[in-house]
Amino acid sequence: MQDDAPLTIGVDHVGLAVKDLDSARRFFCECLGWKLVGENPSYPASFVSDGNGIVTLWQVEDSDKCLPFDRRRNVGLHHLALKVVDRAALDTLHARVAAWPDTIIEFAPERSGKGPKVHFMVREPGGTRIEFACVSPAAE
Repeated sequence: MQDDAPLTIGVDHVGLAVKDLDSARRFFCECLGWKLVGENPSYPASFVSDGNGIVTLWQVEDSDKCLPFDRRRNVGLHHLALKVVDRAALDTLHARVAAWPDTIIEFAPERSGKGPKVHFMVREPGGTRIEFACVSPAAE
């Protein structure tokens, strides 16, 4: 009989190809408050962390010829979803992200379906679509 237990134990890291490494790194570190935990200038890449997970930001080879993100046409990443501790933090983060240069807000905080999740979606300056989400009581 085959054992159906998973042989994986979670996500080690997520790697994102970005159009502008400096802008993407500043967004994660300065806007979101993540820490730079490593770099590889020869690739080039930056490794950033919120203390719970790591995202690797890879500079595309030719930013003038790269294809823009298209969640409906390209295989691969649809979006990166990040957990936020609570609704107050989500609202604070939304205000900070909305004011960040070259960030596109797809939609402001709203219930995901009937809840209890509340989320908002953006395109960060490096081009990646990111969802921020928290569980929030139905009364909010």
